[in-house]
Amino acid sequence: MNSSRNLYQNIVNRLKNSYPETEAQSLAFWMLEHFLQVSRGDIIRDKELQGIPKALHTALEELQAGKPIQYILGEAPFYGREFKVNPSVLIPRNETEELVHLIIKENPQPGVRILDIGTGSGCIPITLYLEMAEPVVSAIDISESALRTANENAGIHGAKVSFLQTDILGENIPVGDLEILVSNPPYVRELEKAQMHKNVLEHEPSLALFVSDADPLVFYRTIAKKGLGALKSGGKLYFEINEALASEMEELVTDLGYHNIKVHQDLQGKNRILSANKR
Repeated sequence: MNSSRNLYQNIVNRLKNSYPETEAQSLAFWMLEHFLQVSRGDIIRDKELQGIPKALHTALEELQAGKPIQYILGEAPFYGREFKVNPSVLIPRNETEELVHLIIKENPQPGVRILDIGTGSGCIPITLYLEMAEPVVSAIDISESALRTANENAGIHGAKVSFLQTDILGENIPVGDLEILVSNPPYVRELEKAQMHKNVLEHEPSLALFVSDADPLVFYRTIAKKGLGALKSGGKLYFEINEALASEMEELVTDLGYHNIKVHQDLQGKNRILSANKR
Protein backbone atom coordinates (compact mmCIF):
# COMPACT_ATOMS: atom_id res chain seq x y z
CA MET A 1 0.00 0.00 0.00
CA ASN A 2 1.77 3.18 -1.23
CA SER A 3 -1.03 5.69 -0.67
CA SER A 4 -0.83 7.62 2.61
CA ARG A 5 -4.55 8.35 2.38
CA ASN A 6 -5.41 4.67 1.97
CA LEU A 7 -3.15 3.75 4.87
CA TYR A 8 -4.76 6.41 7.05
CA GLN A 9 -8.25 5.15 6.23
CA ASN A 10 -7.21 1.56 6.81
CA ILE A 11 -5.91 2.42 10.28
CA VAL A 12 -9.08 4.35 11.12
CA ASN A 13 -11.27 1.45 10.02
CA ARG A 14 -9.32 -1.01 12.17
CA LEU A 15 -9.47 1.24 15.23
CA LYS A 16 -13.19 2.10 14.93
CA ASN A 17 -14.08 -1.22 16.56
CA SER A 18 -12.23 -0.16 19.71
CA TYR A 19 -12.51 3.66 19.74
CA PRO A 20 -15.03 6.37 18.77
CA GLU A 21 -14.45 7.48 15.17
CA THR A 22 -13.04 10.92 16.02
CA GLU A 23 -10.56 9.34 18.46
CA ALA A 24 -9.65 6.69 15.87
CA GLN A 25 -8.91 9.46 13.37
CA SER A 26 -6.75 11.34 15.86
CA LEU A 27 -4.81 8.16 16.70
CA ALA A 28 -4.27 7.42 13.00
CA PHE A 29 -2.81 10.89 12.40
CA TRP A 30 -0.57 10.49 15.48
CA MET A 31 0.69 7.08 14.32
CA LEU A 32 1.51 8.23 10.79
CA GLU A 33 3.32 11.30 12.09
CA HIS A 34 5.39 9.24 14.52
CA PHE A 35 6.30 6.22 12.37
CA LEU A 36 6.39 7.73 8.87
CA GLN A 37 6.78 11.50 9.45
CA VAL A 38 3.59 11.89 7.43
CA SER A 39 1.63 15.01 8.34
CA ARG A 40 -2.08 15.71 8.04
CA GLY A 41 -1.25 17.80 4.96
CA ASP A 42 0.65 14.87 3.43
CA ILE A 43 -2.44 12.70 3.83
CA ILE A 44 -4.66 15.32 2.20
CA ARG A 45 -2.19 15.47 -0.71
CA ASP A 46 -2.03 11.65 -0.69
CA LYS A 47 1.74 11.51 -0.43
CA GLU A 48 3.22 8.26 -1.69
CA LEU A 49 4.92 6.01 0.87
CA GLN A 50 8.13 4.08 0.33
CA GLY A 51 7.26 1.37 2.84
CA ILE A 52 5.47 0.70 6.11
CA PRO A 53 7.64 -0.21 9.12
CA LYS A 54 6.78 -3.32 11.11
CA ALA A 55 6.70 -1.17 14.26
CA LEU A 56 3.58 0.58 12.96
CA HIS A 57 1.76 -2.74 12.57
CA THR A 58 2.82 -3.78 16.08
CA ALA A 59 1.67 -0.46 17.50
CA LEU A 60 -1.69 -0.80 15.76
CA GLU A 61 -2.21 -4.22 17.34
CA GLU A 62 -1.35 -2.79 20.77
CA LEU A 63 -3.79 0.07 20.25
CA GLN A 64 -6.54 -2.38 19.32
CA ALA A 65 -5.79 -4.24 22.55
CA GLY A 66 -6.32 -1.02 24.54
CA LYS A 67 -2.76 0.04 25.31
CA PRO A 68 -2.52 3.86 25.48
CA ILE A 69 -0.74 5.36 22.50
CA GLN A 70 1.51 7.39 24.79
CA TYR A 71 2.97 4.18 26.24
CA ILE A 72 3.30 2.66 22.78
CA LEU A 73 5.25 5.67 21.51
CA GLY A 74 7.03 6.20 24.83
CA GLU A 75 6.21 9.89 25.03
CA ALA A 76 3.39 12.31 25.76
CA PRO A 77 2.93 16.05 25.20
CA PHE A 78 2.76 18.41 28.17
CA TYR A 79 2.78 22.21 28.10
CA GLY A 80 4.39 22.31 24.67
CA ARG A 81 7.07 19.69 25.32
CA GLU A 82 7.37 15.92 24.91
CA PHE A 83 7.95 13.84 28.05
CA LYS A 84 9.11 10.25 28.24
CA VAL A 85 6.41 8.01 29.73
CA ASN A 86 6.09 4.32 30.53
CA PRO A 87 3.72 2.19 32.64
CA SER A 88 5.51 3.25 35.86
CA VAL A 89 4.17 6.82 35.49
CA LEU A 90 0.82 8.39 34.74
CA ILE A 91 0.24 9.88 31.32
CA PRO A 92 0.17 13.69 31.78
CA ARG A 93 -3.34 15.15 31.57
CA ASN A 94 -4.66 18.42 30.16
CA GLU A 95 -6.04 19.44 33.56
CA THR A 96 -2.56 19.13 35.06
CA GLU A 97 -1.35 21.62 32.44
CA GLU A 98 -3.97 23.99 33.85
CA LEU A 99 -2.61 23.45 37.37
CA VAL A 100 0.89 24.29 36.15
CA HIS A 101 -0.34 27.34 34.24
CA LEU A 102 -2.08 28.69 37.35
CA ILE A 103 1.11 28.38 39.40
CA ILE A 104 3.16 30.14 36.71
CA LYS A 105 0.58 32.95 36.39
CA GLU A 106 0.25 33.55 40.13
CA ASN A 107 3.96 33.46 40.98
CA PRO A 108 6.00 35.76 38.71
CA GLN A 109 8.63 36.59 41.35
CA PRO A 110 12.13 35.11 40.88
CA GLY A 111 13.79 32.45 43.04
CA VAL A 112 10.66 30.71 44.33
CA ARG A 113 11.29 27.48 46.26
CA ILE A 114 8.96 24.73 45.01
CA LEU A 115 8.26 21.10 45.94
CA ASP A 116 6.15 18.70 43.86
CA ILE A 117 4.82 15.65 45.73
CA GLY A 118 4.11 12.47 43.72
CA THR A 119 6.00 13.68 40.67
CA GLY A 120 5.62 10.68 38.32
CA SER A 121 7.14 11.65 34.96
CA GLY A 122 8.37 14.93 36.43
CA CYS A 123 6.23 16.99 34.06
CA ILE A 124 5.10 19.42 36.80
CA PRO A 125 8.45 20.39 38.37
CA ILE A 126 10.35 20.33 35.07
CA THR A 127 7.81 22.64 33.43
CA LEU A 128 7.81 24.98 36.43
CA TYR A 129 11.61 25.14 36.36
CA LEU A 130 11.62 25.98 32.65
CA GLU A 131 8.75 28.47 32.68
CA MET A 132 9.38 30.41 35.92
CA ALA A 133 12.10 32.88 36.89
CA GLU A 134 15.05 31.02 38.44
CA PRO A 135 13.02 28.80 40.79
CA VAL A 136 14.59 26.27 43.16
CA VAL A 137 12.66 23.07 42.43
CA SER A 138 12.50 19.71 44.20
CA ALA A 139 10.20 16.73 43.68
CA ILE A 140 9.49 13.48 45.49
CA ASP A 141 7.89 10.15 44.66
CA ILE A 142 7.62 6.77 46.35
CA SER A 143 8.40 4.92 43.10
CA GLU A 144 12.05 4.38 42.18
CA SER A 145 11.14 3.62 38.56
CA ALA A 146 9.07 6.82 38.33
CA LEU A 147 12.02 8.82 39.64
CA ARG A 148 14.28 7.30 36.99
CA THR A 149 11.82 8.46 34.33
CA ALA A 150 11.58 11.92 35.89
CA ASN A 151 15.37 12.24 36.02
CA GLU A 152 15.58 11.23 32.36
CA ASN A 153 13.02 13.88 31.42
CA ALA A 154 14.88 16.53 33.41
CA GLY A 155 18.06 15.65 31.53
CA ILE A 156 16.35 15.82 28.16
CA HIS A 157 14.91 19.27 28.87
CA GLY A 158 17.87 20.70 30.78
CA ALA A 159 15.89 21.27 33.98
CA LYS A 160 17.64 21.44 37.35
CA VAL A 161 15.25 19.57 39.62
CA SER A 162 16.26 17.69 42.76
CA PHE A 163 14.42 14.34 42.83
CA LEU A 164 14.12 12.39 46.10
CA GLN A 165 12.52 9.05 46.94
CA THR A 166 10.05 9.61 49.77
CA ASP A 167 6.90 7.91 51.05
CA ILE A 168 4.81 10.95 51.91
CA LEU A 169 2.37 8.90 54.02
CA GLY A 170 5.16 7.51 56.19
CA GLU A 171 7.94 10.10 56.07
CA ASN A 172 8.37 13.81 56.62
CA ILE A 173 8.69 16.29 53.77
CA PRO A 174 12.46 16.30 53.09
CA VAL A 175 12.80 20.00 52.18
CA GLY A 176 11.57 23.16 53.88
CA ASP A 177 11.35 26.92 53.62
CA LEU A 178 9.02 26.49 50.64
CA GLU A 179 6.99 29.15 48.88
CA ILE A 180 5.02 26.61 46.83
CA LEU A 181 3.90 23.06 47.59
CA VAL A 182 2.14 21.35 44.69
CA SER A 183 0.70 17.88 44.33
CA ASN A 184 -1.45 15.83 41.98
CA PRO A 185 -1.80 12.82 44.30
CA PRO A 186 -3.92 9.69 43.85
CA TYR A 187 -7.55 10.80 44.12
CA VAL A 188 -9.74 8.38 42.15
CA ARG A 189 -11.95 6.36 44.48
CA GLU A 190 -12.34 2.63 43.96
CA LEU A 191 -16.07 3.18 43.40
CA GLU A 192 -15.24 5.35 40.37
CA LYS A 193 -13.40 2.56 38.52
CA ALA A 194 -16.57 1.53 36.69
CA GLN A 195 -16.65 4.93 34.94
CA MET A 196 -13.08 4.67 33.66
CA HIS A 197 -11.83 3.47 30.28
CA LYS A 198 -10.17 0.05 30.34
CA ASN A 199 -6.95 1.41 28.81
CA VAL A 200 -6.46 3.44 32.01
CA LEU A 201 -7.44 0.62 34.36
CA GLU A 202 -5.32 -2.01 32.65
CA HIS A 203 -2.21 0.00 31.82
CA GLU A 204 -1.65 3.05 34.05
CA PRO A 205 -0.10 2.60 37.54
CA SER A 206 -2.84 2.05 40.13
CA LEU A 207 -0.42 3.27 42.82
CA ALA A 208 -0.63 6.76 41.28
CA LEU A 209 -4.39 6.72 40.63
CA PHE A 210 -6.50 5.13 43.30
CA VAL A 211 -7.41 5.68 46.94
CA SER A 212 -9.76 3.73 49.15
CA ASP A 213 -13.42 4.68 49.32
CA ALA A 214 -13.07 4.76 53.12
CA ASP A 215 -10.51 7.60 53.13
CA PRO A 216 -10.23 9.25 49.71
CA LEU A 217 -8.56 12.38 51.11
CA VAL A 218 -5.69 10.59 52.87
CA PHE A 219 -2.99 12.06 50.63
CA TYR A 220 -4.41 15.58 50.73
CA ARG A 221 -4.76 15.53 54.51
CA THR A 222 -1.24 14.20 55.01
CA ILE A 223 0.36 16.64 52.56
CA ALA A 224 -1.57 19.64 53.88
CA LYS A 225 -0.67 18.78 57.49
CA LYS A 226 3.00 18.24 56.74
CA GLY A 227 2.96 21.28 54.49
CA LEU A 228 2.33 23.47 57.52
CA GLY A 229 5.87 22.65 58.64
CA ALA A 230 7.46 22.88 55.19
CA LEU A 231 5.86 26.09 53.86
CA LYS A 232 6.92 29.60 54.78
CA SER A 233 4.29 31.90 56.25
CA GLY A 234 2.20 33.01 53.29
CA GLY A 235 3.40 30.04 51.24
CA LYS A 236 0.98 28.52 48.75
CA LEU A 237 -0.52 25.06 48.53
CA TYR A 238 -1.75 23.85 45.13
CA PHE A 239 -3.68 20.59 44.64
CA GLU A 240 -5.24 18.90 41.65
CA ILE A 241 -8.45 17.48 43.11
CA ASN A 242 -11.32 15.10 42.50
CA GLU A 243 -14.23 17.27 41.29
CA ALA A 244 -16.64 15.21 43.41
CA LEU A 245 -14.81 16.11 46.63
CA ALA A 246 -14.22 19.86 46.21
CA SER A 247 -16.33 20.92 49.21
CA GLU A 248 -14.69 18.28 51.43
CA MET A 249 -11.29 19.58 50.30
CA GLU A 250 -12.20 23.17 51.18
CA GLU A 251 -13.32 22.02 54.63
CA LEU A 252 -10.13 19.99 55.13
CA VAL A 253 -7.68 22.83 54.44
CA THR A 254 -9.85 25.33 56.33
CA ASP A 255 -9.80 23.12 59.43
CA LEU A 256 -6.00 22.91 59.19
CA GLY A 257 -5.74 26.70 59.31
CA TYR A 258 -5.07 27.59 55.68
CA HIS A 259 -6.73 30.72 54.31
CA ASN A 260 -7.40 32.43 50.96
CA ILE A 261 -8.80 29.10 49.79
CA LYS A 262 -9.97 28.96 46.18
CA VAL A 263 -11.39 26.18 44.01
CA HIS A 264 -10.60 26.70 40.33
CA GLN A 265 -12.53 25.16 37.46
CA ASP A 266 -10.83 23.55 34.49
CA LEU A 267 -11.75 24.19 30.85
CA GLN A 268 -14.58 21.65 31.16
CA GLY A 269 -16.06 23.59 34.06
CA LYS A 270 -15.09 20.95 36.64
CA ASN A 271 -13.78 21.80 40.10
CA ARG A 272 -10.25 20.56 39.48
CA ILE A 273 -7.71 22.74 41.35
CA LEU A 274 -7.55 24.00 44.92
CA SER A 275 -5.17 26.70 46.10
CA ALA A 276 -4.63 28.01 49.61
CA ASN A 277 -2.14 30.01 51.67
CA LYS A 278 -0.44 29.15 54.93
CA ARG A 279 -1.03 31.85 57.54
